[in-house]
Amino acid sequence: MIHRFKDGKLHVYIRQDTYKGKLKSENWVGRASVGGKQRIISSGTTDLEKAREILEKWYDEQVELANNPSQKEDNYLNENNGENTLEVENNLENSTTSKESSNLEPIQNISSQTNVNEKINNNNENQVSNPVEATKTAEPASSSFASKIQNKLKFNLNFSLFKKKNEASGSNKKKESPLVNFKKLFGEKISQASFASEEIAGIDISNESIKVAQLSKKDDKWILEKISLRLLDKAKINENILEAKDYVADELKLAMANAKISTSNVAISIPVTSAIIRVVTSPLMSDEELQKAIETDSLWENLVQLTDNLNEYSIFHQIISRNSKANTMEILFVASKLSDVNAYSSIIKKAGLNPVIMDVKCFTIKNAFDNSLSIENKANNALLEVGKDDNYLIIVHDNIPIITDIFLRPNEKEALSNYKIDSLLTETDSVIRRYCMQLKQALNDYENKYQVKINSIKVISNLNNVEDLISAFKKNLINTGLQVFNPLAEVLVPSYNQEKTNLNNKSIYTSVLGLAYRKLDVFGYYKFVTAVKNINLLPNREAVKKQNKMKFLSGFAVKGMVGGIAALYIFLMVLSFFQIRSNNEKLKNFDNVQMEFDKINKENIQVTKKFNDMTKTLKLGSVVNSNQIESYRALAQITRSVPQRVQFTELDYNGKDTVIIGGKAFSDQDIINFVSNLNEKDLIAQASLQAMNAVEGQSANNQKGFKILCKLKLNS
Repeated sequence: MIHRFKDGKLHVYIRQDTYKGKLKSENWVGRASVGGKQRIISSGTTDLEKAREILEKWYDEQVELANNPSQKEDNYLNENNGENTLEVENNLENSTTSKESSNLEPIQNISSQTNVNEKINNNNENQVSNPVEATKTAEPASSSFASKIQNKLKFNLNFSLFKKKNEASGSNKKKESPLVNFKKLFGEKISQASFASEEIAGIDISNESIKVAQLSKKDDKWILEKISLRLLDKAKINENILEAKDYVADELKLAMANAKISTSNVAISIPVTSAIIRVVTSPLMSDEELQKAIETDSLWENLVQLTDNLNEYSIFHQIISRNSKANTMEILFVASKLSDVNAYSSIIKKAGLNPVIMDVKCFTIKNAFDNSLSIENKANNALLEVGKDDNYLIIVHDNIPIITDIFLRPNEKEALSNYKIDSLLTETDSVIRRYCMQLKQALNDYENKYQVKINSIKVISNLNNVEDLISAFKKNLINTGLQVFNPLAEVLVPSYNQEKTNLNNKSIYTSVLGLAYRKLDVFGYYKFVTAVKNINLLPNREAVKKQNKMKFLSGFAVKGMVGGIAALYIFLMVLSFFQIRSNNEKLKNFDNVQMEFDKINKENIQVTKKFNDMTKTLKLGSVVNSNQIESYRALAQITRSVPQRVQFTELDYNGKDTVIIGGKAFSDQDIINFVSNLNEKDLIAQASLQAMNAVEGQSANNQKGFKILCKLKLNS
């Protein structure tokens, strides 16, 4: 229902699209074009007369501020961060929702339509150049103006503090050391290694069907290993898939079994209408400063004015770019209500699976598009989803997502799904014309802002009549090419999956393939790639990352140890090869060397024997002094008493009258003969056998060792 006030310059309406079967907003919303820029506000009331009074007063304030730019308030309102009024250069988002009254989920980038049968005034089908959620508040502009200024002062103060702090730190910044550069390079390489080693299946759940898929990559070519499509019973879903969790979980199990997917790690998506997507400009900060600001909730409170508590959202962010000259940086902000995130996660867990990634559907479609290598000039392409649930246009410019929601009422969505090219329904034709008018406006805004021409629109749809719709769209978009996007064009499909993918409309697999391309960003690989490929809204994503990081590192360590052992074995094998080769060269002269050795060894034995004999003789002679005549004569008699088969090896003389003779003999009889010979000498008083034993050793030849005690006859 649309009313016009202030000579048609102020449009007042109630949002007509629904979420979970309920109106997204029940409050009257005002929209006006002031100073060439479109502004939106919620009245905060369902009473039209009260809303008119509030909104007309708000409109007068906006006109006064626009006509008098010297006013201080205008400086605050033109920073594109107003709490109650959102302003974006060259058209802006033009939908709004009241959280306090309707308690609904945040909706992202919703365009509104004034009247089906009237011309659209003041460019009210808009595209957001920095996509943000429409401003949501239940307070009247008149009553909240003071708090608005107070919040803006707070934001500007924080901005200045951040800026001064950053300038101070920037002035002392030193060039990165080689160690830091090495860490970054190592981090990138190990991230790529972990990225390539993961195994994740994609799951796309809609009100019509469940689609699962798993891809692998070989030589830069993607292969569709496993895929399955399972239609859902609409009677059991009742237009809200989250209310039929048990049924959907059972169907998901059957889809996974049909596809024969064994991995439990899966990537899932949530609808665009369940997410808030913004690109916000922040003071330039280091990663540490940014993390501290996020931990204290000061950053998002200043940059993203959400009507609900931040704790009720699962938030993902990533820095898109830094501008040191302007001392600012662009941050991609994506958020979804925890209730929605947990609801979708619970379906996956009921099916016995482990959700590791939760993306937004628009980005999964973009991911599938980016992996279609054959598409030239990707920067000149836009993606359009047409369906009963979501209708939006997405363009990604320098990693900045620009998403324009195509506003359709439920009856208009139904009319589109039933359209036939030969249909005579003029009402459906008017819906198509208005649809295309919104597309044309979004394309013009983008092309005027970035001076980039969009030549082609790739259409993704779950409607059976998508070809008929494209034909109708082409009549209204003459200079823009439209065609159904085929996500399997650059994917190798094995023969066993040909039948499953042999569909007229292959675009229904776009989202699930975009999810199948995803990998869990364990080591920050996507920091080196692009932000829009890294969305993960799971609240426990850091714990999942840590778990997978430890798993990868442990596997990496095992692989490293195995590799080290293998390298050691290879080294030893190579060393052994060269050693054996060297030994073989030396063994060629072995016979000659052996002969020379035997000859020298024989000579050595003879010389050694002579040396030992001489040593023993010298030792024996040193025992007896040459000036003792009797001792010398006794020694001579002992020497003459030795039989031929006896050899004595030691002689121990006490210097007086006792000599102990040690030696070896070939038999006992030889020893007895030696004793007898000694007793016959006149200087030997008595000779007796003191000890006898067998000689050990290979050269013993059964010889006997002995010790003989001799008493000498010496004159006193």
